[in-house]
Amino acid sequence: MRAETRHQLKQDAFSRVTIGAAEKTAHWSVEHRNTLAVAAIAVVVIVAVVAGGWFYLSTQDEKASFELSQAVRTLDTQLRTTGTPAQPDVPSFASAKERSDAARKQFQAIIDNYPHTRTADMARYFLGVTSASAGDNAAAENSFKTVASTGSKELASVAKLALAALYANTNRTKDAVALYQELINHPTASVSKATAELQLAELYQGNNQPVDAKGLYEQIKKENPGPEAVQIATQKLAELK
Repeated sequence: MRAETRHQLKQDAFSRVTIGAAEKTAHWSVEHRNTLAVAAIAVVVIVAVVAGGWFYLSTQDEKASFELSQAVRTLDTQLRTTGTPAQPDVPSFASAKERSDAARKQFQAIIDNYPHTRTADMARYFLGVTSASAGDNAAAENSFKTVASTGSKELASVAKLALAALYANTNRTKDAVALYQELINHPTASVSKATAELQLAELYQGNNQPVDAKGLYEQIKKENPGPEAVQIATQKLAELK
């Protein structure tokens, strides 16, 4: 087999794995959007991995990317109803905590076994997500901070968005505002200016700062030609009346 053919096959295999992970993550993020308040989990998988060209050709990286997809798939594994025994051929968990703990172990194993790969950076991000949903805010903060400082530009921006949401949810409003402002001033393909502005405006709205929130929503409507951000901003402005 010619070298370029093998190269393309490996790229295709990696793309299938990461896109599959993104699909699973998208479903999981919808289920847990109120827990973490971050809607960019699937986006970072697609943008930072596929569009960014993270095609790893070594055996180690292929293993790492496959294990990442398996770990993300764990997050979407069904939960058994109370009193229902486990079926040997049907993966399931007795509780959300049990499922989250299993995924956390998988993400940590990727970090430990493939520490010098970009896949390990993504695993660390997901470790932060699952730690936050489990209520382990200290571990989540540590994971997000590490990715924010050492990950690629795209992945780092999503880690900062998640970290800002974590701060907002734990009454560290000043820290959250500072991160949102940083993301507004330095947008990326994964975290647009409008995304950061919407998150900051919602923080202001939730903290009884209607004037600040209204100003941001009006700015979003003025600056964004796309319908989605404008629609959200319009709905939020209606709530403030």
